[in-house]
Amino acid sequence: MVDFTNISYLKTGNQKQQSAFLVLTKYKVLEKLSEFDPLLVGTIPINIDIENSDLDIICYWTSKTDFIDKITLFFGKENGFVIRETLIDQVESVVANFKIDIFEIEIFGQNIPTLHQNGYKHMLIEDQILRKKGENFRLEIIKLKEKGIKTEPAFGLLLGLTGNVYEELLDFKV
Repeated sequence: MVDFTNISYLKTGNQKQQSAFLVLTKYKVLEKLSEFDPLLVGTIPINIDIENSDLDIICYWTSKTDFIDKITLFFGKENGFVIRETLIDQVESVVANFKIDIFEIEIFGQNIPTLHQNGYKHMLIEDQILRKKGENFRLEIIKLKEKGIKTEPAFGLLLGLTGNVYEELLDFKV
């Protein structure tokens, strides 16, 4: 099992993972976010990314205003920087997007510890499913994603989930 709480696993991963490691460390992205317990999540860590996949970083804030101020201070001058507040599953969330080097980056913050956020939980479950189901399953997920289907719905289709796939994946028994 990969320790996704430390990005060192990216150093020995595929080419995109190694590039992600270089960009994240060169620009000290996670270091700048360290007070917000950042975790890289999403498709790149579990090798189901497609050409336009971004680096998804989740964060935990206790002060939304402080989080917004720091994100803007650290990344406000990056290409395409935008930041917005939104409600996701009735939870106040902050989302910032920008580009550094070759990667689009999305920073997602909630007042929920990162290890308990759905983005992290989904990634862990999806990683377990991929390990159990094998390479052909992984390639089928990628094909669906290339057709424009989001990650969790792609898993839902292949696993035969019929309800809210975001909720059902959290309860899925591998």
